[in-house]
Amino acid sequence: ALVITSVAGLMAALDNLVVTTALPSIRKDLGGALGDLEWTVSAYTLTFAVLLMFGAALGDRFGRRRMFLVGLTVFTGASAAAAMATGIDSLTAARAVQGLGAAIMMPLTLTLLTAAVPAARRGMAYGIWGAVNGLAVASGPLIGGSLTEHVSWHWIFWLNVPLGIAVLPLARLRLSESYGTGAPLDIPGTLLASGGLFGIVYGLVRGPADGWTSSLVLTGLFAGTAFLTAFILYS
Repeated sequence: ALVITSVAGLMAALDNLVVTTALPSIRKDLGGALGDLEWTVSAYTLTFAVLLMFGAALGDRFGRRRMFLVGLTVFTGASAAAAMATGIDSLTAARAVQGLGAAIMMPLTLTLLTAAVPAARRGMAYGIWGAVNGLAVASGPLIGGSLTEHVSWHWIFWLNVPLGIAVLPLARLRLSESYGTGAPLDIPGTLLASGGLFGIVYGLVRGPADGWTSSLVLTGLFAGTAFLTAFILYS
């Protein structure tokens, strides 16, 4: 269980940063303006951050192992689509779907790990899981740059495919199914939280490129704050 959840977390965390150093090579092959290239990074960040709570809620409602497998399948398939992209638009779309898969998969790694590991060993398990994810964040640009320079930028996405294919049957066989409290999915709360996260993450992601005084950036930040405040009051 520790290996399965750590590898899944590694894949999701790695793809937050692995593309950054490959952008010049991607632009050389696929063309596009600088703003279009930035969306190959932002599309993943937005969908991943915005849908994390929704992914966890789906796991609680429909089964954590089941939704973990769904998220991992979506992430692996989107990685293959990104590797085979023939244009910036198709690459950006694949990256957004990758973020969706990661948002479902990532929060469930901890709940599945908690269910699988005895209470006395959870501290060690969480430490290893956290160290693997930290390693992914730290090494993302290095791995992306090395693969781009020595092989091809396509391999920063192809790398996920064999890992995903290997983890899927192991997760099906070795992880136990678990559910949340059985409460119905909180649609208003989910929409408020997701809308708030979208506005704030959009503002933070686009601020350096569009300018912090840009109308869209300011609207995103203020609207996101308003939605999250409404979510807190609603809860």
